[in-house]
Amino acid sequence: MHDPLQLAIAVLAALFIGVSKAGFGGGLGMLTTPLCVLAFGAKDAIGILLPLLCAGDLFSMRHYWGNWEKRNLKYLLPGVVVGVVIGVQLIGRFSARELNIAIGALAVLFVLFQWVKEIVFRAEGAFAPNHAVGIPCGIGAGLTSTFAHGAGPVVAMFLIPQRLPKTRYVGTTVLVFAWINWIKLPFYWLDRGWVDWSWLPAESIITRHTLELSAWFMPFVPVGVWLGIWLNRRISEDWFTRIIYVLTLLAGLELLLDLDVTAILH
Repeated sequence: MHDPLQLAIAVLAALFIGVSKAGFGGGLGMLTTPLCVLAFGAKDAIGILLPLLCAGDLFSMRHYWGNWEKRNLKYLLPGVVVGVVIGVQLIGRFSARELNIAIGALAVLFVLFQWVKEIVFRAEGAFAPNHAVGIPCGIGAGLTSTFAHGAGPVVAMFLIPQRLPKTRYVGTTVLVFAWINWIKLPFYWLDRGWVDWSWLPAESIITRHTLELSAWFMPFVPVGVWLGIWLNRRISEDWFTRIIYVLTLLAGLELLLDLDVTAILH
């Protein structure tokens, strides 16, 4: 990467993996994918991000170790596997522009969901998780996570009605996202040249090129973890959240409208 602005956006995306997961619970991580798409393009971005997300999951799980509701995995993971398989097939069918639209739409919908979720769930009683709801939510989470790393709203719709204490809710999201990302990893790595599975993309999503870029930006993930914890102690979470929602909305609109943000800022 030779463009300083693209490099800055990529560094910000890597930092924000750690900031969102360890400092503010991972729920704000939807900004990471649009930023990475702006820096690298849609196809490379999702491959570059997954190793970074897996690293961020490890740091976050250490931070929230044991402070989660593990039972949610048995309700969500069967559907997640199905959703990942479907999502891998969709990636091979999307053009770069179509992926941009999908990721941009998810970013915008994520922000809208965050603004209305309290109103939607306020009148509901506590929800007991079950397979009837968990499997469809798992499919949606696996699907959106696979082609856009955007499972946040779907997982939130399953967890929020359970009325978990805040820290336990955050820890549960960390656990669920870690499992989703590690399930995706082998599907991102395989291609038809290695195994005779026609439903896989023609080329693997994680390549030597994307791994090299992931390695370059990997050190920024633990820095982001430290920064997130530091920010959490010094600024209002409400204000930080509002700023990130605005940035996520703007990044999503940029991808939807196909604006050349680097040219505008230059």
